[in-house]
Amino acid sequence: MPTGSEKVFADAQSYLKTVNNQQGINLYEHISSVITKILEERPSHIVDIFEDLSLTIKDQKLSNYGKQPQDLWLTQAKLSEELKPLFSGGDDDEGAMEVTDEEMGSPLPNVMENAYMFEQAGIGLSREEYFVTTLALKQLIDTHPLQKCRFWGKILGIEKNYYVAEVEYREGEEEEEEEEAQEEVEKEEEEKDDDNADGEEEDVLPKNDWKPQPPVPKEDKGSGANKYTYFVTNNPGQAWTKLPTVTPAQIHIARKIKKYFTGQLDKPIVSYPPFPGTEANYLRAQIARISAGTQISPANFYSFDEEEEAEEDDGAKDHYIENAEFEPLPIKDLADPRGVNWTHHVQYILPQGRCSFVNPNQKSEEDFEDEEEEEEKEEMDELEPETGPSLLTPISEDAIIDNLPPWTIKCASERVPFYAVVFVRSNLWPGAYAYGQDRKFENLYIGFGQKYEKENFTPPQIPAGSAEYALGPEIGEMDDPTAEQEAEAKAAAAGEEGAEDEGGEEEEDEEDD
Repeated sequence: MPTGSEKVFADAQSYLKTVNNQQGINLYEHISSVITKILEERPSHIVDIFEDLSLTIKDQKLSNYGKQPQDLWLTQAKLSEELKPLFSGGDDDEGAMEVTDEEMGSPLPNVMENAYMFEQAGIGLSREEYFVTTLALKQLIDTHPLQKCRFWGKILGIEKNYYVAEVEYREGEEEEEEEEAQEEVEKEEEEKDDDNADGEEEDVLPKNDWKPQPPVPKEDKGSGANKYTYFVTNNPGQAWTKLPTVTPAQIHIARKIKKYFTGQLDKPIVSYPPFPGTEANYLRAQIARISAGTQISPANFYSFDEEEEAEEDDGAKDHYIENAEFEPLPIKDLADPRGVNWTHHVQYILPQGRCSFVNPNQKSEEDFEDEEEEEEKEEMDELEPETGPSLLTPISEDAIIDNLPPWTIKCASERVPFYAVVFVRSNLWPGAYAYGQDRKFENLYIGFGQKYEKENFTPPQIPAGSAEYALGPEIGEMDDPTAEQEAEAKAAAAGEEGAEDEGGEEEEDEEDD
């Protein structure tokens, strides 16, 4: 009969053998394999590599079961090699350099302080991830002439994630994009094709006079949806990639589709309606939409410039400055659930896909030569301008989403509200947050880059195919004529020609008389 200790051991062994994972490996076998490996190799630093050894043995067993090894973890050596460029330089006595006053004024805000603030509400990344992200942003500043740089957020992907940096170049030092040079080349090629077409002889076949509606021009850099430039990277330590500027067509289509990101910028977007671009363009469009809807600041922190207001009396205001006379709001006012003390400081994107409306059909008077084209001009110009909420509008005026308030405002601490931090969460874009305390505030987004929808997303149906042409007697089929019918038709045609010749001769005789 087994003793009490033997029974306890047998029960524990039985329990360890019953704990299995999805691949059928139980805990008892795994612990036995790890202990056997340690006793065979007897490494001196087993305490430091115990976790890595356990994962290695588990991967080997999975590969034996026909599964692919897990690639979701990195050893300490691999991680160190990837993050090594972020820690290199500046600490050695020999390579140390004196820091000037200009270098002290860094365009990078205190990311770690913002991380601490968001941590009060359980929002954000781990401290280690924030630290390496700060070093990656510093590396971006060292390699580009930037005036401002901040951590915009992290977009989660299926295969890889995106760390997003929002930057603003120093005036006159912005780098020329490759897409701009490509657009200029395409325009030159189109002009050459038009010149060649004009020099050729006219085609006998009829030409189609239909012209597609001209595309809506994108906004210039530094204005509207292209006010800021964005860089992304899959992991801190890897190279930053500059995202292209966004076009109205991309924003318009992005509102109609729902696609999760994969982490590959060059991956094509397969959707209906077709998206004009790759995942890099789709990512840039979603960043513009999220920024326009979730970037907020305490009321009166920004104000409009009086000089610009005098110059631009007509039209929407699109510029603001930091209010030098701003007085911090009490925590009680910032935590008002109505949101009257928080305002949007990013322009609203119109249904057209731009922040400022433009009529794509409008042409200059030189393009219209005759009166008919002038009338056509009047018809084309009759397009009602689109309007939206103005800049620095309180978030209390945002539309309610299916009986759900668009924002949720809370204090980080209800016990000590005097020194607490106020947090604002967007219910329209899950993952968008903002905090405010005294004169400090910041916005952060961590999510999948998708907008809230009450019901499951349903892709639109493809429209039915249109008819090739309108049916009519001029294009209807008919039987071929017989030989007798052809002979009669020729005789009738010859008779008509003879009558015309005789009539012409009689007229000539009358003129001679």
